[in-house]
Amino acid sequence: MEEKISGNQLTDESPQSLEELKYCFNDKGELRHIHTSKPYVFNYFTNELNRNHQRYQVLGGLITQHVYRLLQEDCKLKRVCIPVISETGQARSFFFMSENALVSTSSLTVLLQDHGVIRAGQWSLKTIVHGCLNHGTQIPYIQKVLSECGEIIVLNPNENLSEISTDSAEAKSYSVSNDEPFDNESKLHDRVKNKSLCVSAHCSSTPEEHTVYVWDHFISKCAAKNVAFIAHGYGGLVFVELLIQRKQEVMDRVFAVAFIDSLHNAQHQGADNEILAWIEKHCQNWVLSPEPVDRVVSTLKVDCRRVSAGTENHELAPWICFQPVFKFFNRTLKAKEAMLSRVPVVTRSSTRKSMSQH
Repeated sequence: MEEKISGNQLTDESPQSLEELKYCFNDKGELRHIHTSKPYVFNYFTNELNRNHQRYQVLGGLITQHVYRLLQEDCKLKRVCIPVISETGQARSFFFMSENALVSTSSLTVLLQDHGVIRAGQWSLKTIVHGCLNHGTQIPYIQKVLSECGEIIVLNPNENLSEISTDSAEAKSYSVSNDEPFDNESKLHDRVKNKSLCVSAHCSSTPEEHTVYVWDHFISKCAAKNVAFIAHGYGGLVFVELLIQRKQEVMDRVFAVAFIDSLHNAQHQGADNEILAWIEKHCQNWVLSPEPVDRVVSTLKVDCRRVSAGTENHELAPWICFQPVFKFFNRTLKAKEAMLSRVPVVTRSSTRKSMSQH
């Protein structure tokens, strides 16, 4: 039997670590109870949905902090606060990037996850809890990029709110999204008691705003000649919004986009014909399908090549598509380099020869 958790441990004295909640990740990256080694069970309290949900929220917050530590300690990424320049007490967000992300001339890969409660480094909280870290986090992608491809930026589009103390000008990150079903009355009571206010993060109040800000101040200024995006779910819609808002910059810098069960609809989002043509040429979408992974899927919606994700599970799709995504990047990059090698170099003598023929 799991050790019972009292009500006040889930409210006023919430656990500060997974160990305090009596859970840990084993050698396989699976979440297990410290004493019983059993998987996490949502219906822990009999017929008490609110308490079970509250317990799950506590677990989600602790997993988020655990993944943040893995990004910094194991992947050696640095946490970057935004906006870059802020006023005292201004609510801020953050993202992660490799040490040489802005100065290296090798390829830069940008990870853009789905909407909801998931934060930087995660594809799916549900998959982390009931599967394992490799299947539910972005860490395998990060490690492969850093070991074989170049540099990486891990966006944090759902970190949109900050909790500001009313007693001081200091702000701390507050991991809440509009998709998360919190008990508003309880949260309001806690904020009043703790003398804090929850406000939108400046320049990062929505996933779209967050992504555009990081593009303007970081990605667009990087030294890499080749930039690639991996966008899951709502992240695909966010990328298309970025493409529409920063059209020429994005088309000039990004050589490939891997959409994974993307929610984008370029035409409905207002993309013009030039953008639609660019998407068709540079993007590929892995859609949910029982067909083997990477098999072409026919559809009435035509915007880019569509292939099977090899699963009908949205949360698991990024893991199943792991190897195919990098094969797509390698193939697209080789095609780009081959095309550039065929472009004739204009010299003074060739110019004179061309003019003499007219």
